[in-house]
Amino acid sequence: MIDLRSDTVTRPSDEMREAAAGAEVGDDVYGEDPTVNELEARTAEILGKEAAMYVPSGTMGNQIAVRAHTERGQEVLLEEECHTYKWELGGIAQHSQVQARTIDGGDRGVVRPEQVHDGYVEGDDHRPGTGLLVLENTHNARGGTAIAPERIDEAARAAHEHGVSVHLDGARLFNAAAALDVPAARIAREADSVMTCLSKGLGAPVGSMLAGSSEFLERARRIRKLMGGGMRQAGIVAAPGLLALENRDRLHEDHRRARKLAAGLEDAPGLSPLEPETNIVLVETDDPAETTLERLRERGVAGSAFGAHTIRLCTHWDIDDADVETAIEAAASL
Repeated sequence: MIDLRSDTVTRPSDEMREAAAGAEVGDDVYGEDPTVNELEARTAEILGKEAAMYVPSGTMGNQIAVRAHTERGQEVLLEEECHTYKWELGGIAQHSQVQARTIDGGDRGVVRPEQVHDGYVEGDDHRPGTGLLVLENTHNARGGTAIAPERIDEAARAAHEHGVSVHLDGARLFNAAAALDVPAARIAREADSVMTCLSKGLGAPVGSMLAGSSEFLERARRIRKLMGGGMRQAGIVAAPGLLALENRDRLHEDHRRARKLAAGLEDAPGLSPLEPETNIVLVETDDPAETTLERLRERGVAGSAFGAHTIRLCTHWDIDDADVETAIEAAASL
C-alpha cells in the first residue's frame, strides 16, 4: 500500500532505532536526561529561542502554550481552520477554559494585521479581553501553505501592539522554511512561543518541541507535568529526534514529489488537484471523497478525506518517485 494519508505514518530509520537503543538516559522530570537536554538546547538554537522543551505530541505542545499564555475566560484569536482550534478536541476550552474568536484567513490561512486589530477585545468589567493570537505555518487545512515570514511578522506585531502574546503552531515549520528558503528561526522570530514536530517529514517516531523564552518555559514545564507529559528516561525517544533535526535539508524532496503528484493527477478523471506549496496535495473530487478514496485503496493507494469532495495526499520520506508514479497510474485508472 502506498500510504499518502499523512506524513505522520513515516517509520524511523535504522539509524534512529540504533540511536534509541544506545541513548544515554536519566530522569527528565529532574532535568537529568542528557539526551533530552541536548535535544532541547539544539532545538532552541535552531528556532532562535532562549529555551525549548520536549513534549510527547504537537497537540500537547499547542495546548501547553495556550494555557501558559492565557488566563481563564480570556479570548484567543485563531484562524478558523487552524489545527489548534479545529483538530484538538476543543482542548483550549477543556484545558485552558478560554474562548475562541476565529479569523478567516482566506484560501491560504494568512491572518492579516487589520483582522487582529478588529478581533482584539480590551478587558474590562464586562469582557475578559484577548489573551493570545495563534498562527499556523505551514497551514495544514489550507493545503500545506507556506506563509511568508513577513506575514507572520505583521500579524504578530499587531497582537503585540495590544500586549497580546503570539503562539506559532509550526508542526510543519521546517517544511515552510524549506519552501521559502529561509531559516525556521526567521519565520518564528516574532512569535513568543513556537511548537514544531520531530515526526512527520523529519521522521522521528514520536515527539515535538515547544520553544520560547526561559520564563515562558518555566510555566510550560509545570503545565506539561500537569497534563501528564513529564517523562522519565525519555532519551530513548529523544535520540531519534536529534537525528530528525538533521533531516530538515531533505524536505525539498517531499515538496518536489508533491508537485509531481499534483501534475500527474491533472488528467485523472474526476480529480482536480490544487498546486501544492509543500508536501500536501489537496484534490477536489467529482464523486464523494470517501468513494474516491475507496477506489484508490482498491488500487493500492491510501489517502485521507478532507471534506465532502476533497481528499488529501501527503508525501513523506517513505514515498519515493516510483510510488508517486504508481499513485498517478492508479488515479488515471479511476
